Amino acid sequence: MRDGERALNSPVGTSDRIESLDVLRGFAVLGILVMNIQAFAMPMAAYFNPTAYGDLSGINFFTWLVGYLLVDQKFLSMFSLLFGAGICLFADRAEARSGRSAGLHYRRMFYLLLFGLVHAYFLWSGDVLVTYALCGSVLFFLRHRSPRALAIIGLAVFSVSSVLYIATGMTTEFIPEKDVAEIVAVWAPDAVKIDAELLAYRSGWFVQQAQRTADTLEMHTTALPFKLLWQSAGIMLLGMALYRWHILSAVRSDVFYRWLALIGFGVGVPVVAVGAWWNFAAGWSWDRSMFLGSQFSYWGSLAMAFGYVGLAMLAVRRGWFAALQVRLAAAGRMAFTNYIAQTLICTTIFYGHGLGLFGSVDRWQQAIVVIAVWGIQLWWSPLLLRRFRYGPLEWSWRALTYWRVPRG
Repeated sequence: MRDGERALNSPVGTSDRIESLDVLRGFAVLGILVMNIQAFAMPMAAYFNPTAYGDLSGINFFTWLVGYLLVDQKFLSMFSLLFGAGICLFADRAEARSGRSAGLHYRRMFYLLLFGLVHAYFLWSGDVLVTYALCGSVLFFLRHRSPRALAIIGLAVFSVSSVLYIATGMTTEFIPEKDVAEIVAVWAPDAVKIDAELLAYRSGWFVQQAQRTADTLEMHTTALPFKLLWQSAGIMLLGMALYRWHILSAVRSDVFYRWLALIGFGVGVPVVAVGAWWNFAAGWSWDRSMFLGSQFSYWGSLAMAFGYVGLAMLAVRRGWFAALQVRLAAAGRMAFTNYIAQTLICTTIFYGHGLGLFGSVDRWQQAIVVIAVWGIQLWWSPLLLRRFRYGPLEWSWRALTYWRVPRG
């Protein structure tokens, strides 16, 4: 093997990592479970429409409201920002070593797509890896654009889904009755459909498979082209811009990050709160909340994701909660493993091949499961990385990407 090829096929070493990115990634991968737990524990409609299933009073309402205001879409947005930044970081380092990056990048996206398809169709329909692999394959061509151009293009792409949702929401009276029935069946399924989903996921893995395949196909044929691709790609481009502006490496001033946090939360929290009020005032009806009502959280959550970035970078700079940051950084270095592990743990708890608690755990009890999973992942991540350089899925992904066995 020539020296250039050897350099090209060398994974990033531990010493080359940017600590602030690992902390933020760990923060994000743990945070997304707060909302994902509803999709693991309850019929999928309850994730989008809290009135579709389960008790929504007292402590259950408080649990949902905290998640909706502070977590829903915010941490997934951070995850997407970091994925976009990672595209630039990966390509920059590959090009610095060998002058080439495209081959490695597309192998990396190809195997991520395979991992995602297996995850989505055989484990859990709420997968994001397929979306990320598809977006990453296209956005790679924009990596050398200026940060300003990346930000402008990112906001434009992010807006596409918003335009589609608003246009649909303003013309609901023209939607054919057959299509309305299909929309309602997704947004507020009747007792027959709910019971079928409960029965499927409380059964063994093979019985679940038909329901999971149908749920995943629905996600890939409706949510993916209508929302997820535009939303994720737009945020990834913004993440590429943040990386080029050196915002994610915690090298800007404390004042900069303080203002980023204040503006992000100052704008985002009121917008999301107004959205919650709007949707409850509308009774979470499909024609008011599914389209127009969703836009408050769509945009407010993006602003709050920037607020969380500012807060996290300020914490890194000031050394707040140093011991926790060490554990978060380890969880971030193992984000792929921890993301899939959340699926394995939660489906074992809630699906029929495990404890079979699907549809029978209240929202406040789901929060206890989240805290327990956090504890496990904050414990095992640094423990594994003391013995190994990578988490098991990170190791596998690197081996496939570089076509060589990573050390450690």
